[in-house]
Amino acid sequence: MSRLSSLVCLLGFLLPLATYSQDRPRARDIGLVVGTFPTGSLNAITDVDGVKVGHTTIIEGDDIRTGVTAIIPGPGNMYTHPIPAWIHVGNGYGKLIGETQAREFGEIETPILLTCTLCVWSAANALKEWVYEQPGMGEHTVNPIVGETNDARVNNMWADPVQREHVFAALAGASAGPVEEGSVGAGTGTQAFGWKGGIGTSSRVLPASLGGYTVGVLVQTNYGGTLTMNGAPVGRELGTYSYRQQLEAVGQDDNQNDNQEDGSIMMVLATDAPLNARSLARIAMRSMLGLARTGSFASNGSGDYVIAFSTDPAVRRPRESSAPVNTPSLVNAAMSPLFAAAAEATEEAIYNAIFKATTVTSSRGTLQAIPVADLERILKKYKVLNWDDTISP
Repeated sequence: MSRLSSLVCLLGFLLPLATYSQDRPRARDIGLVVGTFPTGSLNAITDVDGVKVGHTTIIEGDDIRTGVTAIIPGPGNMYTHPIPAWIHVGNGYGKLIGETQAREFGEIETPILLTCTLCVWSAANALKEWVYEQPGMGEHTVNPIVGETNDARVNNMWADPVQREHVFAALAGASAGPVEEGSVGAGTGTQAFGWKGGIGTSSRVLPASLGGYTVGVLVQTNYGGTLTMNGAPVGRELGTYSYRQQLEAVGQDDNQNDNQEDGSIMMVLATDAPLNARSLARIAMRSMLGLARTGSFASNGSGDYVIAFSTDPAVRRPRESSAPVNTPSLVNAAMSPLFAAAAEATEEAIYNAIFKATTVTSSRGTLQAIPVADLERILKKYKVLNWDDTISP
């Protein structure tokens, strides 16, 4: 039986999980409003015109809990007309295939895949094959973009579980609609602050007076620290925070979700603002500020990466041209609102990943979903809910 067939055979098991995920709220559903700018209609990276997202979730046997998430930045042939992009490395303990060429040229020429740590090479090979099947491709080299986080706490990534059929399915299923969040796709086996994490997304729309541009972020969380939400010390209240073992007289088994400091996060940022690679490098760095607001300190063993790109058709240049090609780009002084939007969307995307994540168990262990009732109680205690209503504009 193929891996894909075994996945299909598990649909009876997966559907209850999907239903449970739908029952869990996003951050705004309980009044956790981040920042000041409004969201797009979906509050997702797909609010940025042209962006599509697809997932393949792989649950097999007693030790495979992983998947792949595909982000397609825009329509058309990305090889002949690359997408302006940049990759920012916050802390480089990780594997991001295609990073050096993307930073050399300031462009990406394939969709972006997120998956598990030891799955990146198989995923990249599959993405290469997918690109060669697209119209207009010849015998060229190709630079696949594949990022990862380590889901080994519940997934046997040494079994190389992500294969060609899973990558092709995620790409084929990519859509511009709502994005499924939590324990899905590349977030199936990942954590956040010692609790179950996964995929999360959010967006911001600038007012017309500031350009009217949209910024969307999608994250794959798998990192630690001391969880903070709108300033409320959630991790301290729940007893899951970095170095708790060293700071308190607790035993190893006192808290099964005792936090790990190390881990990683992949952040993908899209915008329809006309930006060149230099400006994308600048906006990518602001996602790290949103990450910090959630309680991360980018530990030594964390791979913290931001892949930022612009979807504005006017900034896509042909791969080859004998004449100069002029493309528009915002001036530096116009970037500040986009910086604020990037930080806000990143912070909320991480919260959505945590809120929507469901408990995942395998023979390797369990990652518990954070208890929403406790979260809501803590956030009410610190009066950080419904700021859009309680603080005068």
